Amino acid sequence: MPLHLGIIGLPNIGKTLLFNAMTKTDDSAHSYGAKKTHFGIVNVPDSRLQALAEIVHPEKIVPASVEFVDIIGLGNHDSKSPDSKGGSRGNPFLSDIRDADALIHVVRCFEDNNVFHINASVNPTRDIETIRLELILADLESLERRKAKLSGMVKGGDKTSKHESALLDTLSEFFYNGKTASQACAEAEFSQDDVDLLKKHLDFLSWKPVIYVANISEKDLNNPSGNKYCNEVYAAATSENAEALAISALLESELATFAESERREYLAGINTQETDLDRLIQKAFDLLGLMTFFTAGPKEVKAWTIRKNTRAPQAAGTIHSDIERGFIKADVITFDHYISYDGEKGAREKGLFRLEGKDYIMRDGDVVNFRFNV
Repeated sequence: MPLHLGIIGLPNIGKTLLFNAMTKTDDSAHSYGAKKTHFGIVNVPDSRLQALAEIVHPEKIVPASVEFVDIIGLGNHDSKSPDSKGGSRGNPFLSDIRDADALIHVVRCFEDNNVFHINASVNPTRDIETIRLELILADLESLERRKAKLSGMVKGGDKTSKHESALLDTLSEFFYNGKTASQACAEAEFSQDDVDLLKKHLDFLSWKPVIYVANISEKDLNNPSGNKYCNEVYAAATSENAEALAISALLESELATFAESERREYLAGINTQETDLDRLIQKAFDLLGLMTFFTAGPKEVKAWTIRKNTRAPQAAGTIHSDIERGFIKADVITFDHYISYDGEKGAREKGLFRLEGKDYIMRDGDVVNFRFNV
């Protein structure tokens, strides 16, 4: 599925370190202040896969995955280059954001005199506003180009163009007051039809859903709220109706080098089965509006990625287009029933096996076998 999340932030805040931990790559020489965009496929942690595997004993387990993009830090491109000028088209930071489906905004919340800060001090509120302003300015450019394009139709009396132009005037006021497109639409109480009209012609950067990551030191992990910088990030997220999560990118990068047995031992020692990074990846998956269904058999247990509210035939199409084209029925067992009754046979005996047709909307965790005829 060609959906990906862009990891953004200022230089030297640990986003590349976080990306390296996610992708289990070792680019330590460029962990701070990376000067190029990196791409990586990340497996989505899901304990349900192992539970299914313990029942069917497959040859392999295939998790769901999502693409993450470590976007060059704002200010890390060559400002002397002609390509770095001219707003979002020339700035690689903004260009890469435009291609992302959602954003993970990493904010530095740790003190370390050995790690240079582009603004010479740690100040999450200022740093968040710096990125936010850059996105809003790019959106304002897009808005003004759209307004200019509409001007002739407005003069000609086209009602839809007049309405859209009025919406853009309202948005412009909010942009000048430092509000994102999402905040502006909510505070101006635009109808869904109004939002749909705008989105038909505009793809504002500040519309993109975002998760804020407060990058803290390991010593603050037991009490993130005791870190004043972290609280600033939480406050910023709340103002945008966004989620926020505290993570130690340095610790996560170290855990990524552990052997699986060592990693499990470490997690058991802190009484958990997943790391903060695991939780971030899961939140990011959900932010994209994605969910998972499973197929389970002796060859493999596999997690398949679909958008929420996907119907059964389209879900079948993620496996193969022939299955969607020849779709007949879907044999469905909920994950909980599959586990509780030791697999398909036990669920059938309890009457918990269902045949669903073309209108069935898939649910997260469905264990499915599709019937088809081509």
